[in-house]
Amino acid sequence: MTLTLHSGDLTSLKVDLLALLCFQDQAGAGAGFADIDKALDGLLGRLATEEQFKGKPGQTLLVHTHGRIGPQRVLLVGGGARGDFQPPDLRGFAARAVKAGGAAGGKSVAVALLAADGPANERAAQFVAEGALGGRYRFDKYLTGDRKAKDGVEQVILALTDGADPQTADAIRRGLARGEVVAAAVARTRDLINEPAGFMTPTRMAEVAQQVAKEHGLEVKVLGRKECQQLGMGMFLAVAQGSDQEPRFIHLTWRPKGGKAPRKRVALVGKGVTFDSGGLSLKPTDGMLHMKADMSGAAAVISAIAALADLGVPVEVHAIAACTENMPSGKAYKLGDVLTSMGGKTVEITNTDAEGRLTLGDALTYAVRETKPDELIDFATLTGACVVALGPTTAGVMSNHRALAERWLTAAREAGEDMWPLPLTERLKDQLKSEVADMRNTGERWGGALTAGLFLKEFVGDTPWVHVDIAGPANADKEWGHLPKGGTGFAVATILEYLARG
Repeated sequence: MTLTLHSGDLTSLKVDLLALLCFQDQAGAGAGFADIDKALDGLLGRLATEEQFKGKPGQTLLVHTHGRIGPQRVLLVGGGARGDFQPPDLRGFAARAVKAGGAAGGKSVAVALLAADGPANERAAQFVAEGALGGRYRFDKYLTGDRKAKDGVEQVILALTDGADPQTADAIRRGLARGEVVAAAVARTRDLINEPAGFMTPTRMAEVAQQVAKEHGLEVKVLGRKECQQLGMGMFLAVAQGSDQEPRFIHLTWRPKGGKAPRKRVALVGKGVTFDSGGLSLKPTDGMLHMKADMSGAAAVISAIAALADLGVPVEVHAIAACTENMPSGKAYKLGDVLTSMGGKTVEITNTDAEGRLTLGDALTYAVRETKPDELIDFATLTGACVVALGPTTAGVMSNHRALAERWLTAAREAGEDMWPLPLTERLKDQLKSEVADMRNTGERWGGALTAGLFLKEFVGDTPWVHVDIAGPANADKEWGHLPKGGTGFAVATILEYLARG
């Protein structure tokens, strides 16, 4: 798909579909609406009234122009109340336009916007690009015949209704280019998550990481079982021992080019359980059905670091993923086992389905020791308790460093990803006390997301750290806006937003 800029008259624009964003109670005041309505002798306004199009969120109205103007079809898209609409919402607008254009058999789609100041134009263009490319995403690798997705929209034009001076045009082109980079990273993440677990094994994840390193000029290190044993990763290897698939511990590194000292060093750690059966604490079928997505954190950090060279991020970044399956077998780790972590802490196992925190614990220790980061951020589909607390579209954020957490949450808001702070209540640490080891791997039912965060906190020391529980938003059970059903690529946009700030 190509992304281009058009400035000026919309009525002569030769496209299969033109999308206009209209706000609630101002349905006739959207960018380009008046010009298109005038060229159609008031038809657009009359149809909007007859069809009771009010510009409500998600509301659409498609009008065929029958050759009276350049665009063959005009799509009105409701944006809701103007004051509630945020720049990241442009992703949903662009995605709806692309989907409507594709459904109509179109190849070219234009989305109309008013010009604003330079930074606002650049951001708007970025979100339009992300939405357009995200709206076209399909994981149809295993579909055949008529179910295979047909070629869809090939060109998206960002049309400014009030013209664009050279400075504005340059800002928009920068935004479109940045949006393409972010969208590509998100799409890669979705592909990794959507692959069946029988294909996307730990070994395959390592191969993907090595290919990413080759394509983007990154350093890569992949550790096998023997190397992890030498490092003392007792928790990670215990989870891995029940599976016939070999574990892989992945470490990718991005260093800014040009010989300049990086502004800081950031380690990103992603949970990489490529299939989680629950181990001997076996999940029911419904609970296991989407567990190929339990490596969403690893997919996010691997894909995000691939985009850093294209974005010119001035930060040294390490992406770390401890990849394994969690399977039941005669070799599987057992309830009551006591494991020794890489950091030396001993852990009593009270639930083998609380495996993610074990793999992450050793990965966090490795990150602190081997990369000595200024900041440490982990991403994990860690607890159902977080989904109970915040719902399926919002990630929970916990931290030992208030300023870092606030910077991270600000980046999430700017990127348009829903995240919410949760407390690491010290009183809940009593739930992790063990009579036979330094700690146990699970607490009581209540506050399960928080006790998981408290468990991880034991392995980061004094390093400023943020834990992002993405159990809800990493995988969607239905399509919404620019997000597809299945793997969403959640957290990638925020990672890139945060790192680009330096």
